[in-house]
Amino acid sequence: MAVTRLKRKGRRNKTNSLKRTTAIKRLTATPVIKNVDVESLKEGFAGGDKKASAKKQEEPKKEAAADKE
Repeated sequence: MAVTRLKRKGRRNKTNSLKRTTAIKRLTATPVIKNVDVESLKEGFAGGDKKASAKKQEEPKKEAAADKE
């Protein structure tokens, strides 16, 4: 009795298992933990608010200068 190989089904099984293992690896991968200075980040965000308010104050001056011309 001859045995036929189910090549297409074998490929499908291999690709399914490969997808499953790559998904597991991707989900369990942990990002690299870097040394981050939290205080400097907080200062940077606090400084950003001051810059935004300073820009708002400068804009009316520019409009006033344009009106004078």
